[in-house]
Amino acid sequence: MLAGLAMVMSSCAIVRGLKTDGKNGPNIFSFEQREHDTIACGGQTFQFPVGKRADWIDTLRFIQPHCKSKPFGEEMESASTTQGWLIIHNDSIVYEKYFGDFSADRMATIFSVSKSITSLMCGIAVDDGYIRSIDDPVTDYLPELKKKDPMWQKLTIRHLLDMKSGLDFDDVYEFNWKELKYLNAMAKLNYGHDIMKQIEGLKFRCEPGTQRRYESMTAAILGVVIERASGKRYADYLSEKVWRPLGMEHPALINIDSREHDVAHTFGGIATTIKDLAKIGRLYLHNGMWDGKCIVSEDWIRQTIDFDSTNIGYHFNWYNVNYEGYIRPEHSGYYALGICNQILYVNPDKNLVMVRIGKHNNCCANIPVLLEQLAIMWQE
Repeated sequence: MLAGLAMVMSSCAIVRGLKTDGKNGPNIFSFEQREHDTIACGGQTFQFPVGKRADWIDTLRFIQPHCKSKPFGEEMESASTTQGWLIIHNDSIVYEKYFGDFSADRMATIFSVSKSITSLMCGIAVDDGYIRSIDDPVTDYLPELKKKDPMWQKLTIRHLLDMKSGLDFDDVYEFNWKELKYLNAMAKLNYGHDIMKQIEGLKFRCEPGTQRRYESMTAAILGVVIERASGKRYADYLSEKVWRPLGMEHPALINIDSREHDVAHTFGGIATTIKDLAKIGRLYLHNGMWDGKCIVSEDWIRQTIDFDSTNIGYHFNWYNVNYEGYIRPEHSGYYALGICNQILYVNPDKNLVMVRIGKHNNCCANIPVLLEQLAIMWQE
C-alpha cells in the first residue's frame, strides 16, 4: 500500500489532472484550460435547412431495463444531464433543443467520439495513399518502435481500429488500488506532456489481434501514425480534408500534449459544436460524399459500418447497436460514443442523423438503444 501511495504522490499526471479538472475529471468545457491546436474552417459554410418540426417525439415513451418509463421529453431534457439535442431527417433539422447556457454555437468536448473522427482520417489517409494498407504494421510508420518490444512489428493499423492491440493499457478513471497502474497511465495520456515517450514505454499483455479490449491508447497511436504518414499536423490535415470541405460553421479545437511535442489527443480531445458534429454524420449517411465531392471512399464507409458481432459491435472505432439482451433490428443504425453520453447516431435506412451533447453520465436511459427505438418508430 505504501508503494501504491508513493506512486500516486509521485505521479505528476494525476496531480496535474486534479489541479486542472478536479476529482471528477474532465468535463465538456475542460478544453478551455488545456493546450490545443485549432482545426480551421473555410470561408464558405454549409447550414442545415429547417424542416417540419418533429414535436411528436416528446410524447413517445420508451421501455428500457432498470428505467421507469417516461416520455422522451421528460427523460432527455433534464438540464442537469443533457445540454443539446439535434435531429436531422432528410438533411433538414426537425428537432433541436438546448438547455442551461448551452447553445448551437458553443463548443463542447466530444470525448471518444473523437476516435470515430480519427477513424475517418485514417480512411482519408488510405485514400490519399499516405497509408498503403491498414494491414501494415505500425512500425512501418513509427520505425523507432522496432527497437522496443518485438510485438510492435505484429501490431497493425487494423488492430488499432478494432481495439485489438494487445497492449497492457486500460481506460481507468476511478481510484482503485488494484488498478492504480492503469489509472496512472490513463492520467499520463490525458495530462502528460510527451505522448510519444509514453508510447515507446508501453508493454504488451498478449499478442496483437488475439483479444479485444477498449483502450484510448490505440486511437492515440493511430493519430501519430496518421501524422507521420501524411507529414501533416493532425489539426491541419483534419481542417484540409473535413472541416473546410464540409463547410463547418466554426473552427474546432483538439487538445495536445504540449507545445514542445504537439501530439494531438486523437483519442478524445476534439471540441466542436453540435451542428458541425452532425455534418460528420451527414457525410457517413451519404457514403463519404459531400454535395457531389468524395471526402472518403464509399468502401471505407462500408467497412466501417459492417456489423461484427465478434467484436461486441465495435468496428473501425464506431459502434453497431449491439447489447446483451437487445436484439439488433434489421434496419438499425450505428453511432460514435463518448463519456457524458456524447453521441453521433446515423441511420441510413431512415435517413436520420441524431446528436446528443451531455454534461454527465447520470442518465438512466441507455441512450444508443433509445435512439434506435426512436428510429424504428420514426414518423415521416
